[in-house]
Amino acid sequence: EPAQAVRAAHHLLLAHGLATSAMRAQRADSRIGGSVNLYAISPQTGSEADRDAARRIDGLQNRFFLDALLKGEYPADVLEDLAEMAGFVQDGDMEVISAPLDMLLINYYSRFTVSGTPGGAASAAAAPTNAGSPWVGSEDVSFVEGGRPVTAMGWEIDDSGLHELLLRVAREYPRIPLVISENGAAFDDVVDADGVVHDRERLNYIDAHLRTCHAAIEAGVPLEGYFAWSLMDNFEWAWGYGKRFGLVRVDYETQLRVPKESALWYAGTIRRGGLSGPAE
Repeated sequence: EPAQAVRAAHHLLLAHGLATSAMRAQRADSRIGGSVNLYAISPQTGSEADRDAARRIDGLQNRFFLDALLKGEYPADVLEDLAEMAGFVQDGDMEVISAPLDMLLINYYSRFTVSGTPGGAASAAAAPTNAGSPWVGSEDVSFVEGGRPVTAMGWEIDDSGLHELLLRVAREYPRIPLVISENGAAFDDVVDADGVVHDRERLNYIDAHLRTCHAAIEAGVPLEGYFAWSLMDNFEWAWGYGKRFGLVRVDYETQLRVPKESALWYAGTIRRGGLSGPAE
């Protein structure tokens, strides 16, 4: 039900605005932020179709939420894309949604590479990952592989996308403190004979993204915090208990918690107050 999907997204934002105002009325000194799930998005090629595909997915995944929260409006091109579903915004809605925030929280995991050609351009380095997009008004967009390493979720690893997003938010939107509220990776962790989990891939993932955060701060981005996802392996939505994001491994049968190699490294990073040299 595409029209209902658009209405649901709008009312999610409206609920956020109402909650923000209600919380501030209870505690005027509260620090309140909204959390958005952002992706760096690239066209597969420089073709007009691919560039328009990137514009549309960026509009629905990123700008639909950012513009509403921080500018009090939806992007004009997105409204045009969704014209046949118009009528979901009522008078006063955008003022409620854009209630002032003390910070913006960003979840970042991966980059999307998209094509406006069904299935994407045929090449060994960019095979199609799905037949079409679930995004409203962009059903003909294909998501394709960009040739990068992937996590156990099949998500491409690209810390440069986080740098790109942080600079973009700082450049294109009213200045606001930023926090990385989620960043992490699922891998097929294996417990060795001594009960140790050597999750080198996760350690390297977090190390690279923390270094990217430092680079963004040096470039002037008002980034105030970073939270790894997640402390422990847990229930991951549609994937249930099949995917492990945790720094601490959970044996779901015994409930035994085992800090992984990444947890020990991360604890050391916290004790030092930051990164030292390259990950060892």
